[in-house]
Amino acid sequence: MNKSASTDKKRVFLVDDHPLVREWLTNLINQEDDLVVNGAVSNAPEALEAIQATLPDVAIIDITLERGSGLELIKNIKACCPNITMLVLSMHEESAYAERAIRAGARGYLTKRETTQKILVAIRQVLAGKLYISETFAALMAERMLDGKGPSSGLPGEELSDRELQVFEMLGGGKETWQIAESLNISMKTVQTYCLRIKEKLHLSNATELMREAVRWRDRKYGGM
Repeated sequence: MNKSASTDKKRVFLVDDHPLVREWLTNLINQEDDLVVNGAVSNAPEALEAIQATLPDVAIIDITLERGSGLELIKNIKACCPNITMLVLSMHEESAYAERAIRAGARGYLTKRETTQKILVAIRQVLAGKLYISETFAALMAERMLDGKGPSSGLPGEELSDRELQVFEMLGGGKETWQIAESLNISMKTVQTYCLRIKEKLHLSNATELMREAVRWRDRKYGGM
């Protein structure tokens, strides 16, 4: 391929905390004539710095990262680089995070259960300025417009803010308070405040109930993956 043809490719930046996923996506995308991966990292701080430096055409971002939050990263990229298109590729089901991701600034959301062909379709669709979501979630969003209510999965996570939900999920994954604080770069006191708010919103009496509900929520939202 000549140099001019190579520069015509749309540049894709990958943000995922699993090395195998980054490698798989890189191989998949680089086989396409119109796409090329121009960077891949595992955490939000490095991603924001690299994306600002390289200005890719599209960033593919996971919700759960090694350090930081995918949702916060999307908001930060939108604030500093509004012309960069973002697509979420996550193990979380749409009912958990799709609406939050779209509100944050992503142009599409799909799960890692999808076929490679759908992933490529989603990349090209958001690059074309369109929104990529499943037909099921599109129907739920349409319902929201009609009745003024948000898409509901009937799970408690919907009542929480983005950061509260992140802490809730990390608790369900077995993280200690200090580990959550370190990962999110916040103080333990702040994490404890989030835990208190979560208990209040979910009407939980103590830490034991909080942990039990967090594990139950995480298990359901990961869909057994």
